[in-house]
Amino acid sequence: MQLSGAPVKGRASGAPGNRLAAPRSRRQRVAPCVPRAMSSVTHEASESVVIRRRPPNSASARNCGPLGFKVPSTPEDEPRNILEEIVWYKAVEIEQWRASTPLSKLAEQAKRAKPARDFIGALRAQSEARGGCPGLIAEVKKASPSRGLLCPDFDPVKIAQGYEAGGAACLSVLTDAKFFQGGFENLAAIRRAGVTCPLLCKEFIVEAYQIFKARAYGADAVLLIAAVLSNPDLEYLTKATRSLGMQCLIEVHDVPEMQRMLDLDLTGCMLGINNRDLRTFKVSLQNSADIMASVPGQEVQRRGLLVAGESGIFTHEDVQEARRAGCGAVLVGESLVRQGDVAQAVRTLLGE
Repeated sequence: MQLSGAPVKGRASGAPGNRLAAPRSRRQRVAPCVPRAMSSVTHEASESVVIRRRPPNSASARNCGPLGFKVPSTPEDEPRNILEEIVWYKAVEIEQWRASTPLSKLAEQAKRAKPARDFIGALRAQSEARGGCPGLIAEVKKASPSRGLLCPDFDPVKIAQGYEAGGAACLSVLTDAKFFQGGFENLAAIRRAGVTCPLLCKEFIVEAYQIFKARAYGADAVLLIAAVLSNPDLEYLTKATRSLGMQCLIEVHDVPEMQRMLDLDLTGCMLGINNRDLRTFKVSLQNSADIMASVPGQEVQRRGLLVAGESGIFTHEDVQEARRAGCGAVLVGESLVRQGDVAQAVRTLLGE
């Protein structure tokens, strides 16, 4: 494993030039002139929701040398939920980024970035200092697909400074532009402004290119989503993250996904439980309690892994409920960013 900012060598199968992608399944067959597709997640338990990485029939139109051809569209080529729609668009977005900034240049930028800060350590330190109360990851978030515009007068630096003044241990910064009106430039602006809280890049990561981009723009940790990424993908992307001195928050939604985590090398990783059901998109804090009480949840606690509760946390009592479930951290965005005084909103959430 490389420890510099150079591209990670290894299992970027089928990736030409300086493209880095997670490993492709050996069983996957790729037709000529059709771009590579990273593996879909296969769960042992049927109740897990599988987020497909590409439309089953690829794109509706594709250039093939001097020729062009169209693939007839079918209902299966439509995204089944908003997370799938976001992930499918990432393939388009990453190609656009690569065209303007090749990975080799991005890797040099990442190498010159200031050393990453200890994201997990900051959360543990706050929890210890507060007698076991979960450490707070406060989210810098302008909008969401479900809620629309959350903060009309959005100033990422002002919000980040308010969160830090209120006592947040870490910050999460939305970088998705199309669906959340975020941007990597917000990460860089917050870092330049002197905010000392470690920063999580809240991006829908499907390729290592995005991890290098996060590091180049000042992130200390990245989000990886188990519903989107197979275990081989997660192994590869966590290695890429560690090679840059960063940490990972791996997000799960259900017990089978938590079970999958036990098969991974989780060095430099924490877990997050998203309380949003990917089938109904309803939110329930009971999801954290159920997952943490399960056999894999108990094993995660036995191993001493830090777990954050995500989604549906609005009050100090919600924070306490996450604590009772066994979560040592919480990630909160909407209930904070909607407030005029975000510093006071953080204090209230923390029970101060």
